[in-house]
Amino acid sequence: MKNQETFDPKTKKYPYPEDTSSHYIKIKEKHKIVLDKNYPYIDKSKSFVFKQKLVRFVIRILVIYLNKIKLGLKIKGRKNIRKYKEVLNKGVISCCNHVNFWDYLAILDGIRPFKPRYLAWARNLEGENATLVRLTGGIPIPTSFDGTKEFIKVVDNFIQKGGWLHIYPEGSMWEYYKPIRPFKRGASHFAIRNNKPILPLAFSYRKPGLIRKKLFHQPGRYTLHIGVPLYKDESLPIDKQEEDLIIRCHQEICRLAGIDPKENQYEPIYNNSKRVDYY
Repeated sequence: MKNQETFDPKTKKYPYPEDTSSHYIKIKEKHKIVLDKNYPYIDKSKSFVFKQKLVRFVIRILVIYLNKIKLGLKIKGRKNIRKYKEVLNKGVISCCNHVNFWDYLAILDGIRPFKPRYLAWARNLEGENATLVRLTGGIPIPTSFDGTKEFIKVVDNFIQKGGWLHIYPEGSMWEYYKPIRPFKRGASHFAIRNNKPILPLAFSYRKPGLIRKKLFHQPGRYTLHIGVPLYKDESLPIDKQEEDLIIRCHQEICRLAGIDPKENQYEPIYNNSKRVDYY
C-alpha cells in the first residue's frame, strides 16, 4: 500500500475522550424518546416507508456525490460487493471505524445497491438530526431490559430475512482518528446468533490538498476500503466463536486501513479501554 494511503492526520482539532467508546459530540435535546418494548425500532408504517424511500432516492442521485466531494472520497474494493453479492443478499453485518459524521453516506455509496440499516446512538434520536437518522435507516440502541429484548428480536428478524445491518463497533465517532479503537462485541454477537458473515470496511486517510487544508480546514481526505466476508470458526467451542470473530474483524479492519494489527495502538476488544496519546 502506498504511503499516501497510510497518512495519519494527527489532528488536535477534536477533544477525543479518555474512554475509547465515549462521544465528544454534544447533542442538544429537542425531544425525549422512550425506547421500550413498544418503540418501532424498524418503522413499517406506510407514511414512514414512503418518506424513507424518498430520502434514499435523493441520497442516491445527489447527496452521495456531494458527500464524495466533501470528504475527498475514494472507494476501493467495490469488486467485493459484486463478487459476494449472492452471500450478501442473504443477510450480513458490516463493521467499520467511525471517523466522520457523514461517513455512513460514504458507506452507502460503497455498497450500493444495498440498502442497509445501522445501529445508532440513542442520543442521536433526541437531537436535531433525529428524523434524518431514522429515515437513513438508524435503529436506536435501547438500555432498558424490555426495550433491549424487543430490539434484539426486531434486529434478528431483519437479518434473518436477508437484511444488511451496519454497526460501528468502536461505539462512537472520532473524526480523523487513525488507530482502530477496541471493538464491542455486538457485531459478532448478531453474526453468530444469526449465522451470518461480517463484512469488514475501513476508512484510511490521504493528505489534503492545499485548498482543502487551508480554506476548508480539513486535515485529510478519506478512502473507504471494502473487504471480504468473515465467518465464524465452527471448529471452536460456541462460547469462543464470538470473541474469535470480533478479533479477526478488528485485525482485518486494521489491515484495510493500512495498519499492521500488531502495531495498532489498541487491543481488539473493548475492556473499559482508555485513549492512547501517541502524538
